[in-house]
Amino acid sequence: MSVAQALLLDQHYHIYGHAVDGLSLFKNQRDYHRFLRLYVKYIAPVAKTYAFCLLPNHFHFFIYTFPPHEQSVSDDSEMPVEPSRAFSNLLNAYARYYNLKYRRRGSLFVRPFGRKEVNSTAYFLKLIVYIHKNAEHHGLVDDFKDWPYTSYHLFFTEKPSHLDRESTLSWFSSIDGFRSSHANSIDYCDIASLIFDD
Repeated sequence: MSVAQALLLDQHYHIYGHAVDGLSLFKNQRDYHRFLRLYVKYIAPVAKTYAFCLLPNHFHFFIYTFPPHEQSVSDDSEMPVEPSRAFSNLLNAYARYYNLKYRRRGSLFVRPFGRKEVNSTAYFLKLIVYIHKNAEHHGLVDDFKDWPYTSYHLFFTEKPSHLDRESTLSWFSSIDGFRSSHANSIDYCDIASLIFDD
């Protein structure tokens, strides 16, 4: 097992993870929803989320890790919560749920989870589109808009969400810019450094 660099505070990251041995992480709608609820519980206090996509055997998130003064954790420690620890807690909590539900034992996720630092607005835009189109990229649907387990649809509703929709849409200038950017094809070579291990 390789050792990954810890996630830093006050940084943007593409986070992704895969199931071990070709397992399906999510076997039904309830599993997808459970994972997202656990994500909010463990990650929302330490990071904001710009985009996500859950697929049967892997997931993608584009996040910004809060500096210490922006974290909203409820423990008594004065030390900031390490985002890497928060993601580990998320994956462990989901694995416990999954293993109990499906009567299995052992690791569920490939360790360590993937992380790529993202450091330019141009990459922000391309990565968000890539994440939203991931189900189409992997042949799960012909049109990425038909995949329900992605944040794409949340940008066209006013329902409460833990997404930072305001920041995300500001990078695209408007909801129309967001929509039109997703209508374009993706140059995967252009963002290879952000998705190399995907």
